[in-house]
Amino acid sequence: MTSATTDPVEEFRRLSDDDPELRAHGAYYSCTFLLDMEEHRFLVRMHRGRVEELVTDPEPLTAHDFAIRASADTWRGFCSPTPPPMCHGIWAATFRRGMRLEGDLLVLMQNLRCVTRQLELLRVTGPLVPAHRDSAPPD
Repeated sequence: MTSATTDPVEEFRRLSDDDPELRAHGAYYSCTFLLDMEEHRFLVRMHRGRVEELVTDPEPLTAHDFAIRASADTWRGFCSPTPPPMCHGIWAATFRRGMRLEGDLLVLMQNLRCVTRQLELLRVTGPLVPAHRDSAPPD
């Protein structure tokens, strides 16, 4: 897990961009997907195996190729270093934990190894949460 001072979203981006497996397999890994973690949504735009853009809580009609949606509880299990039964992968969580795969599933299947590896990195960062923002108005 990341420390309290590390932004999990930026850590996920860094881990994704620096991952040797994603670099090895990601030459054609270009797509946009949504991780819907119930409390927050994250739009991940990949280009040639690198995170081109990572948007927290994108507008509702922001285009994406596919979405992976689940309850916050399912994501907490999925993102734990040792996931509980049926949270160890997207297929298990889809069958037993209410995770849903939506959109152009052909794009997901074409990039499945890279998407799977990237989701495994969530076991290092934990569930994504937005960076803490000061509530004070700007000067």
